[in-house]
Amino acid sequence: MSHHDTKGCQSEHVLARIAGRLAQQTDVRTALMAIERDIAALIPFVHCDICLLDRPGWVVSHEVGIRTRWSRASGRIDHAPIRELLFGQCDFMLTSDATCDLRFTYPGAACEPILNHQLRSRVHVPLRVKGQLIGALNLSDRQVGTYGAGTVAQAQEIADVLAPWFHILHLSDKAQRSGQGGAMGPSSEEGLRRGALELTQAMEHERQRIGMDLHDQTLADLSRLLREVTAEAPLPRAELAVHLRETITGLRRIIDEAVPTLLELFGFTHAVRVHLERASGEAVQVDVQDLTHGLPDTLDTTVRSALFHITQEAINNATTHAGAGRITVNIDQPTATSLTVTVSDDGCGIPAAPARQSGLMHMRTRARLISAGLDILPDHGTTVRVTLRVPNQQQTGKGAA
Repeated sequence: MSHHDTKGCQSEHVLARIAGRLAQQTDVRTALMAIERDIAALIPFVHCDICLLDRPGWVVSHEVGIRTRWSRASGRIDHAPIRELLFGQCDFMLTSDATCDLRFTYPGAACEPILNHQLRSRVHVPLRVKGQLIGALNLSDRQVGTYGAGTVAQAQEIADVLAPWFHILHLSDKAQRSGQGGAMGPSSEEGLRRGALELTQAMEHERQRIGMDLHDQTLADLSRLLREVTAEAPLPRAELAVHLRETITGLRRIIDEAVPTLLELFGFTHAVRVHLERASGEAVQVDVQDLTHGLPDTLDTTVRSALFHITQEAINNATTHAGAGRITVNIDQPTATSLTVTVSDDGCGIPAAPARQSGLMHMRTRARLISAGLDILPDHGTTVRVTLRVPNQQQTGKGAA
């Protein structure tokens, strides 16, 4: 395994650990403290804070590392050093020295912590839930030029894991704050607590269901196959192949039923990424890019589900039949009224007369049902592109002020 692959595996392990720790938290401040070291293991910092959009025009901050005025009270977005990001005017902010960067130290900016603590190198990426901006992850270091383009990508991976958890915790915190002004009995407080834990419970129930399905079906099927292979008179290879295909079909059903739950909890892009990582082996390089800021999650539920299943089948074809070494999924909006999802691989391509055509038929059928175009093209491997018309008002706001 190369150094790059090893680093990638370590990063995935840390991200999984972060998600596990967040599942045990019930408020934003302790949640950030619980994952402070994990974030630092991926991106060293002297100051880290989570900014979350609060009431209209205002933002609240939670920080670890250096303690500053930012977390002592809510502040106006138009006075925030990262107002460009919070207003959706850019995809990220990166500076080698914020102390002399007018984007951070403009007149009226709440930039005293930057100057007082010499927070020079800074990287800021958005937190989004189902395509909606909810805040930002911000990391700072005292050295000049600590962070670069690679840091932005790593920070965004972290932010994508943090966003849904901090969103639900912040909603609970807002509800609790709004209730402090009036009478609030024990039953109301318990209701807020249940709301904060709703996401964790849903994921735990799903994990248990998958575990039972794997135990009752997949493990039993694999045990049967092992007996048939190691018996004194093993079954013929053709019969073993049939049983193995049945096991794969059953396992695929479990995965197919699990991922739509991820689709509902975390959105289209996250569900596609999870499926791609599960379907491909460690030797396959994978990449998922959403250039639309979550446009698929604004679609009708039925349309989004069909779009996901088309993408899922294209990934299955690439991993199962193409022998690909690299698979990429790109989600883009080439025009104001179109959305494309493109799955590309560098494999052997689709044969002229494939042995299994049901997957291609399913993709075409689903595409017709949602009035989408489906193109399957040879391109140093195979490219599957789904093109879907979307209403003009669902623009993603790329480049908007």
